Amino acid sequence: MSTPDGTADVLLRARGLRVDYFDRAEPVHAVRDVDLTLYRGETLGIVGESGCGKSTLVTALTRLERPPAVTTAGTVHLHGEGPPVDLLKLTERELRALRWERVAIVFQSAMNALNPVHRLGAQFADVLRLHRGLSRDAAWRRAGELLGMVGIPADRVRAYPHELSGGMRQRATIALALACEPDLVVMDEPTTAVDVVMQRQILRQVARLKRELGFSVIFITHDLSLLIEIADRIAVMYAGRVVETGPARQLYADPRHPYTAALRGAFPPLRGPRREITGIPGSPPGLRHPPTGCPFHPRCPKRFDPCDEQVPELLATAGGEVACHLHGGPQEQQHEPRSTNVPG
Repeated sequence: MSTPDGTADVLLRARGLRVDYFDRAEPVHAVRDVDLTLYRGETLGIVGESGCGKSTLVTALTRLERPPAVTTAGTVHLHGEGPPVDLLKLTERELRALRWERVAIVFQSAMNALNPVHRLGAQFADVLRLHRGLSRDAAWRRAGELLGMVGIPADRVRAYPHELSGGMRQRATIALALACEPDLVVMDEPTTAVDVVMQRQILRQVARLKRELGFSVIFITHDLSLLIEIADRIAVMYAGRVVETGPARQLYADPRHPYTAALRGAFPPLRGPRREITGIPGSPPGLRHPPTGCPFHPRCPKRFDPCDEQVPELLATAGGEVACHLHGGPQEQQHEPRSTNVPG
């Protein structure tokens, strides 16, 4: 996090990151010139509707993209002892040494992440023997300890994934990600497939483990209300770009981008006066041929003339950044919004 002298203990810094999907037609620009900074001990949330580029961004940050996805520009520097390492320039052998040790990922579907024909203990043992040099017996004992750390009885180490409930499988994947005590754990919608009660249990355990072990988290979700509870900072993505960043509470209390405000308005508050819940008309644009100007302007209730033609830059604001013509210099004045006729 930031230090009193204005410097910061940076763990991961991405600059100018671009990811394209290539096929026989024109490329799809799925991630466009994204800049992100993650600090040590921080939880950074990334939020947006489906199709906004969140998962593509994560696979690029962790070098897990597969054809036809190609990272075509940018840098992703992982900081630690010694000079920063650009993950985009590492060989596959160098990446294998870094994964689990410094960067781990928890996927949305635990059944896809766990091998269905191997016992849990064997999957943990593979990682521990390779990266920690443990004997077979020591690796299985450590697997039981790791399961216990996420609230799963150690004797379930001999169970197959299909013998566990959905919540237990998801917690097992989190334990597996923490097996080598990495600096960074990336979580790509890890609670989407479980009910809300299990979701809360998992998130409480993640928060506790983060305090105890000191790792940083990048948490991907479409649920802004969830991130407001668990994240330190939030980056809002739309049409492959980051359109707003800031502290979680600030984005809830005073969202500056109309898209962020629309996401906030789509879920009900637990307290306060009753109000009508509104959705966002239309749908995210196709990334092969996005609209000119601000990509949100066809759906935006506050659009005015510059929005149709000029792509807003991501500019620093008090506590964060925003890419919107309503903010930044003389644009802060009041504008008469144009009507937005988009089918709901």
